[in-house]
Amino acid sequence: MGTVITGLILAGIIALIVRNMVRDKKNGKSLQCGCNCKHCSGHCEK
Repeated sequence: MGTVITGLILAGIIALIVRNMVRDKKNGKSLQCGCNCKHCSGHCEK
């Protein structure tokens, strides 16, 4: 029973992380770009 509860908690946390990543991607943020353009060498879209 404890394994099931722990699994559900972990699945919920992972779902929240994925949801946040999708929301950031839709808002133009990216995992690859930290928007620190002085270290970017011109690869940023902005």
